[in-house]
Amino acid sequence: MARRIPVPQLEGVTREEFLQRIYPQRKPVVLKGIDLGTCTTKWTADYISQVGGTKEVKIHVSTVPQMDFISKNFVYRTLPFNRFIHRAAENKHTEFFISEGCLFKEEKYYLRSLGEDPRKDVADIRKQFPLLEGDIKIPEFFEKEQFFSSVFRISSPGLQLWTHYDVMDNFLIQVTGKKRVVLFSPRDAQYLYLSGTKSEVLNLDNPDLNKYPLFFKARRFECVLEAGDVLFIPALWFHNVISEEFGVGVNVFWKHLSSECYDKTDTYGNKDPTAASRAMQILDRALKTLDDLPEEYRDFYARRMVLRIQDKAFSSNYE
Repeated sequence: MARRIPVPQLEGVTREEFLQRIYPQRKPVVLKGIDLGTCTTKWTADYISQVGGTKEVKIHVSTVPQMDFISKNFVYRTLPFNRFIHRAAENKHTEFFISEGCLFKEEKYYLRSLGEDPRKDVADIRKQFPLLEGDIKIPEFFEKEQFFSSVFRISSPGLQLWTHYDVMDNFLIQVTGKKRVVLFSPRDAQYLYLSGTKSEVLNLDNPDLNKYPLFFKARRFECVLEAGDVLFIPALWFHNVISEEFGVGVNVFWKHLSSECYDKTDTYGNKDPTAASRAMQILDRALKTLDDLPEEYRDFYARRMVLRIQDKAFSSNYE
């Protein structure tokens, strides 16, 4: 089993303390006692469903608690926001999208809010849910021009999202309810069996070590977020979120690199920086070029390429 390391929790951190002492370490931390406004008491299921009204939202629907973005073990459905809140909050469903007639199944629902045109617009609760904007104070721990998006994340109790990384720094603000979050350092990517930005390992508590034998080497950072907590997730840190009860979270992403570094078509904040994408494409072409050689030569020069890359992987900030 992966080593479990508690994520540090700090009370009443100021902007200056965050920027000078915490942020440069590039490690997750739970910030407690941050003034988030009235949302932590006002955002009950009844309140947000009433304020959000009948605005249509696109949600993930699954018959299993562990959602997998690689195999797509869920479907997308669209329904009014207030109906989604009702379904996500209820313990026993009376309506189903895909589980009707299955006595031992319950549907799980997940909303990741989108921009008006997801291909062009980022999620921003100030624009998509303006009547809720006044209830929440987003910690001003970054410059206004660095802001990228603010994303509603609302899910059924017991739902677990896939392990993935984002390319921007973000705050996961737990407004109401409780979440368990498991994180892995970017330095442990080689143990996570990646497919793109996502890990193939779904069951973190009971992983199949026959299929994923190196997973136990990954250092596992863990925390439980209560209402009012803010988790700082640095860019490239893998994270897996389990909703222990119905609740509302807001992710706030911001750019900590220059704008030119990011893919201009990225509205989710999870596309690799353009330089990294180009480097991966060049590497793929280089590996393809080795196909012209016999196996022993391919193996030898591939290993030399690995050694060159390892020489460049010198950062110790993620330890």
